[in-house]
Amino acid sequence: MQVQQSHPLEPFFQQAVRNSYEGRLGLGPEITGYVSRMLCDFSEPDSLFRLRDAKNRPIERLDEMVKASDPIHGTARSFIAERTIRKYIGDYTLFLAGMCPEAIEPDPNANSSRPTLSELIRVGKESYHIVSQFNVFEYEKEASLYAQLSSVFEHCVLGLAIARRDLWRTLNPPAPVY
Repeated sequence: MQVQQSHPLEPFFQQAVRNSYEGRLGLGPEITGYVSRMLCDFSEPDSLFRLRDAKNRPIERLDEMVKASDPIHGTARSFIAERTIRKYIGDYTLFLAGMCPEAIEPDPNANSSRPTLSELIRVGKESYHIVSQFNVFEYEKEASLYAQLSSVFEHCVLGLAIARRDLWRTLNPPAPVY
């Protein structure tokens, strides 16, 4: 059995996510662990926009990511590639919606390249749902986790927003009053 190597930031993220997910929202430890590892993953350089187009340029627009995941009408080379890309899109949308409010378009009527919160939630839920449908062979054990992530996506976004606030307070404690 292969032991998963721990990321140096994992205990830091694990505590923040556990406090909001399990302590405040009642989400389980499996989701907490998954989201903590996802935060570690996105803390690495070049991991936020790891999806690439045919010219090896990062794909930054949500609609282009979704198109890239489609093995019939898009550029995914197989259904396994679709699963991998949809997992990434689920993670990306969760991360953006919960941790990067400045990257979200607040006006749903704006002609902007930034996604709205409702788009992030819709695409994130859909992506995790698609990943959960890969429920045989080597993906069987993981399928239920992705089904849970899809069904509680909004709670996961809220939990990340709470964790973000708590992390900010930890890193920026108020100055002592004399």
